[in-house]
Amino acid sequence: MALSPRTAALHGVAPLPRLRLPSLTSCGSRRVNVRAKVEPSEKSVEIMRKFSEQYARKSETYFCIDKGVTSVVIKGLADHKDMLGAPLCPCRHYDDKAAEVAQGFWNCPCVPMRERCFRIMYYMLKNG
Repeated sequence: MALSPRTAALHGVAPLPRLRLPSLTSCGSRRVNVRAKVEPSEKSVEIMRKFSEQYARKSETYFCIDKGVTSVVIKGLADHKDMLGAPLCPCRHYDDKAAEVAQGFWNCPCVPMRERCFRIMYYMLKNG
């Protein structure tokens, strides 16, 4: 709650300056970009689910016991496949996702996964 100039003077504090905000409805040169979170396509989620199951069988690994982790990772892979054209590991932050995709190191199954999956979507029976 902002103080009136009189109340502020009585209490010895400076009043807050009034802010003038640009109109969002004006036709001026200002633009407002709004990003909506788009879910990955059902087709991509299904492709990534099948890919993950096949990889687990071939590599003799198993999914994390917490099904929520597996679900989030598969959706993240599908989202990256839709946006970037490759299943970039969704468990990491990237400054330049396109460059990371081109390099291939973090495309699933990523190189470090061969030792231990970063998000533990897959794990070896001996580790579990």
